[in-house]
Amino acid sequence: MSIFRGSGVALVTPFKKDGSVNYDKYKELIEYHIENNTDAIITVGTTGEASTLTDEEHREVIRFTVKVVNKRIPVIAGTGSNDTSYSIELSKYSEEVGVDGLLIVTPYYNKTTQKGLINHFTAIADSVNIPIILYNVPSRTGMNISIDTVVELSKHKNIQAIKEASGDISYVTEIARLCDDNFDIYSGNDDIIVPIMSIGGSGVISVVANILPNETHNLVHEYLDGNTVKAREIQLKLNGLINSLFIETNPIPVKTAMNLLDMEVGELRAPLYEMQEENVEILVNQMRKLKMEV
Repeated sequence: MSIFRGSGVALVTPFKKDGSVNYDKYKELIEYHIENNTDAIITVGTTGEASTLTDEEHREVIRFTVKVVNKRIPVIAGTGSNDTSYSIELSKYSEEVGVDGLLIVTPYYNKTTQKGLINHFTAIADSVNIPIILYNVPSRTGMNISIDTVVELSKHKNIQAIKEASGDISYVTEIARLCDDNFDIYSGNDDIIVPIMSIGGSGVISVVANILPNETHNLVHEYLDGNTVKAREIQLKLNGLINSLFIETNPIPVKTAMNLLDMEVGELRAPLYEMQEENVEILVNQMRKLKMEV
């Protein structure tokens, strides 16, 4: 069974003025997504600025998310690390507090070989009894999971999906061809959701869903329901905004957009910094084209 089908939001982590996690706002965001048809919450991923959270914050955000969601939709926790033993520890904790799945990014900075990747992901998968989504994002990590490695890992009972964010549609097509039909593919790029759905994708783990949850949900479900022309229309309509959300490092633009919409998610944690004025103008123009009140 799929962990989810549809639009999973890669949720931002809101901060107070003193820099601490704003749990009241986080609860508000979760309720907003449930009310607006988001199909799953992905917490403490890249968009959630997990790399700047302390271990205590990381764990508490996961626990808090599970408690607030209360089984209404799936919760997937980002528990990847470039330290295998820490990823195991965090993954086991997440299972204990009740998450429905784990999102595990490839090790970054210290990188490894493809055999090292197999050992890394297998050790994590062996330590838990919940589904794992591999996360391939070479632009962030400097490392790509080879197709052969994905195929090998997909044989593990707990490794059930991949979030694919390389932007290489040929790579994704080969994964779809070579892996079992029960191995889910989620688009990690909001601008190619429809192309990935066309080769059997199950949905998206989305950044734009932070500000357009209903629209992102509708895009995926129109495709799943066989309304491919409508899905394509939504994809093309949103792509100008989607492109503007990545003109600077994610989540700088999406947090900027949320604050422009009075969602009050606070500032970014250093070393991330406020968006350049000329890029804010591009973002605002794209938001206004979609009749968003900025």
